[in-house]
Amino acid sequence: MTPTGAPRRLLMVMPYSQFVRKAAEAGFEVWAIWDPALREQEYLDEVAEHARELLLTDFSDEAGLRALIAETVRTHDIGTVLHLGAEESMPPAVAEAEALGVSPNPASAVTVLNDKAAMRALLAEHGLSVVRAESAGTVEEVAAAADRLPLPVVVKPARASGSRGVALIRDAADLEEWTDRVTEAGLAGPYLVEEYLQGPEFSVETLSADGVHHVIGITAKHTTGAPFFVETAHVHPAPLGQDERGAIHAVVIGLLDLAGYRFGPAHTEVILTPRGPRIVESQTRLGGDRIPLLIETASDYDIEAAIFRTLAGEPVEPPTPRHTASVGFFFFPAGRLESLEGLDAVRALPYVQAVHFPFSAGDELPPTTNSFTRHGYAVVDAESPAEAADRVARVRGLLRANVRDAVLAAPKGSLS
Repeated sequence: MTPTGAPRRLLMVMPYSQFVRKAAEAGFEVWAIWDPALREQEYLDEVAEHARELLLTDFSDEAGLRALIAETVRTHDIGTVLHLGAEESMPPAVAEAEALGVSPNPASAVTVLNDKAAMRALLAEHGLSVVRAESAGTVEEVAAAADRLPLPVVVKPARASGSRGVALIRDAADLEEWTDRVTEAGLAGPYLVEEYLQGPEFSVETLSADGVHHVIGITAKHTTGAPFFVETAHVHPAPLGQDERGAIHAVVIGLLDLAGYRFGPAHTEVILTPRGPRIVESQTRLGGDRIPLLIETASDYDIEAAIFRTLAGEPVEPPTPRHTASVGFFFFPAGRLESLEGLDAVRALPYVQAVHFPFSAGDELPPTTNSFTRHGYAVVDAESPAEAADRVARVRGLLRANVRDAVLAAPKGSLS
């Protein structure tokens, strides 16, 4: 749908602070909507710094969010509404924007890409990246589906992110552990139960304009593997042959075409199986885990800024990587942190582009059960994937955590 308001007036829902700054640098007047329960005041002040106005609301109140979007669009003659943040609050925001004629995407495209079960059904309907799978509304239905499908199977909440609630089910004990874990975490259905795909994993970042999808880069993903598949490192660009790269491009672009996606970033995860690439999931946002910084480090291409340049009408020009970049995540024993040595030495390394360790002495280090409970990361640049791996290993070797009352026998669902 063609936006009807002033083309340079942009309303963003849940925009990260750098998005507002980069949109303003691209020539947009920006209004921003945030839920104050999700960020501290200091961060909201950063968002407000480059916005015409920062508006606050409760994202769990869908009717209230839609009403605020409608009022802001009408009051300020907004030309475009974008939501590039977390998926949970996207459906009401995009639905309202579409109803007002100011969404660059149909709500149906955003919904089908963000919902793992809906995406899997769409692919199956068109015979693309076919994976044997069943949807399940409850944990009891998951158990029934697991009985019907050949084991092992992967089970995951259809609308969660960050590896939350993902598990490999090999037997009844795995199913019991998973059921306890998602129940305790409040990860309600629907769920997806699907065949276990084996092979190297990749993240594909795309930027779409007027329904044309441009692959900005492919990142190799390293995980803990079964049973929880928590990411341990990423390398960009992925070391792939031309045929492998072409096959991954084709399947991702095919998905975005089928979904009817028109504009903006998408982050699609793919496993390169012996039968060819199979899509794991997709989201209508940028990839997490500092993948945008990896792209910028390797290619001098700011994909965040490119979103707003594209919205302003500039053509998309995918970059050519000149270096290798990698992010390595930190994993320490769970327990009370007494001290951490080596952080200053890591920061002083000339190839370290960013380092993040959000804990101080006295804090509890949680057991790592998903992407949100890892203990930090470092981003390095290098001339090759092998050199990047060596540099990540050196960074990890420099960090020495003194953890008191560390968990000696990691509980189910955790990583030591």
